[in-house]
Amino acid sequence: MNFSQVDYEAFRWINDGAEVFSFINPLMLFLSKYAVVFFVIGALIYWFTRAHANRRMITQALLSALIGFTASWILGKLFYRDRPFVDHEVFQLVHHEANASFPSNHALGAFVIAMTIWLFRRRDGWVWLILASGIAIARVWTGVHYPTDVLAGALLGVLIAVVVHRVFTRISLAKSLMELGIYHYEQIERKVWRSKSSYRNR
Repeated sequence: MNFSQVDYEAFRWINDGAEVFSFINPLMLFLSKYAVVFFVIGALIYWFTRAHANRRMITQALLSALIGFTASWILGKLFYRDRPFVDHEVFQLVHHEANASFPSNHALGAFVIAMTIWLFRRRDGWVWLILASGIAIARVWTGVHYPTDVLAGALLGVLIAVVVHRVFTRISLAKSLMELGIYHYEQIERKVWRSKSSYRNR
């Protein structure tokens, strides 16, 4: 049995759950399609707490995601792979265009943000990593990715998040540029959205 066959057997084992444990399907459908919205909402909440550490965290997360999605696009072109429902009969719970399956952008995006949060805030990070894992499993459960698609996306997201974090913590120029960008943003923000403390001090 070659690697692709092992991957397909693993896919069937997970995807068959959509029939055997159909009562879980609403949860899996939600995780597969909509749970990524929590990452967007979470990023906005962290950013607008106006805590400087959180803004450094979200800046790194967004940059890591940009790098990750660029890398994913390149890999999708170099190693094009059809989605499971193109070549096999599957329990497909999510309608999806028959485009590149490898790697999973959902898994990549979830893990790159979750890992960045973990690097800054361990307790919060574990919660986000669990949610990211749920999204990755759900993409296979609902029939739109093979296990290796989501595994590659997850590993790529984690790797990029760690590398970007190390760049900003170990290279002073990168850190200074990030701090400068955040500073200029905050200068503009203060003009259009004054904090309560600034009103109290007037």
